[in-house]
Amino acid sequence: MTDSITIRRPDDWHLHLRDGAMLQAVLPETARHFGRAIIMPNLVPPVVTGAHAAAYRERIMAALPEGMTFEPLMTLYLTEDTDPEDLAAAHASGLVKAVKLYPAGATTNSHSGVRNFDNVRPVLEKMAEIGLPLCVHGEVTDAEIDIFDREAVFIDRVLDPIRQATPGLRVVMEHITTRDGVQYVAADETDLGATITAHHLIINRNHILVGGIKPHYYCLPVAKREEHRLELLKAATSGDARYFLGTDSAPHTDDNKEMACGCAGCFTATNTMSLVAEMFDRESALDKLEGFVSLNGPGFYGLPVNESSITLTKGDPVEYPSKIESGDGPVTVFDPGFPLHWRVV
Repeated sequence: MTDSITIRRPDDWHLHLRDGAMLQAVLPETARHFGRAIIMPNLVPPVVTGAHAAAYRERIMAALPEGMTFEPLMTLYLTEDTDPEDLAAAHASGLVKAVKLYPAGATTNSHSGVRNFDNVRPVLEKMAEIGLPLCVHGEVTDAEIDIFDREAVFIDRVLDPIRQATPGLRVVMEHITTRDGVQYVAADETDLGATITAHHLIINRNHILVGGIKPHYYCLPVAKREEHRLELLKAATSGDARYFLGTDSAPHTDDNKEMACGCAGCFTATNTMSLVAEMFDRESALDKLEGFVSLNGPGFYGLPVNESSITLTKGDPVEYPSKIESGDGPVTVFDPGFPLHWRVV
């Protein structure tokens, strides 16, 4: 029975750090275990130019505690006014590693996102030309589409047409939540990858709704049926290099989660590695853990793997704080509802 595993230091390929007091509170939770992270640009106002990304990166590095090492991988927020040349220059400088597509209104701080996809075709063509990946929040926002069907409809109506019209565009389907997402990635041989979160490996929609609404399990894309969770778990533990960890760790204060119209997001930065190791152990797939958290993401983005390593050990249940404090208010740490026996030492 395996009770210790050493792997390359992992990366997080989808992370929300926010800004200001919240940034200072949550950054150490990620930097403790992760070497790098793709940083989401949906601030208010959003990170839409190379200059914005450079300034945000400076704020992140200024908030990093002394003695910690961490590399933020910056992204730009795609709008219908994005300048292809500014984007290309930011990529050529090494600053920007991806561009984020939010359909307008799809999730937190997405109101500046894309409404007419024809208006961003010149940007997408430039990205395909220079090899800059597009990270997509894969949901349509049409009011008549059921929230549990929005990922599948997005693939058919938006994503596949974009990819057919833009050969060579590298795409990351972020935080996939359905069998449809898994199958779409599995059917593609090139230019397509997908991130899977820790919490979508653990919860289904019953966890959110049965026995009372659980606001700290509410996220977007929302968790789906159990059959979809099992498909995600199978994909993550398969060893297929097209799937890699992107936590979508999204801090909101308790006041903003526990209200009549609460914010979407699960905060998992504190205990991600314990969560993922626990699920891989349950699937007898610890030999695939390093690929999912440390190797597949760099492979897709064309980056070297981290040179350092971390060791996880299995033992008595790990005690994580139920909340972390920020200057904006307390943030609840994701609770899987069962003991976590794997810890980073």
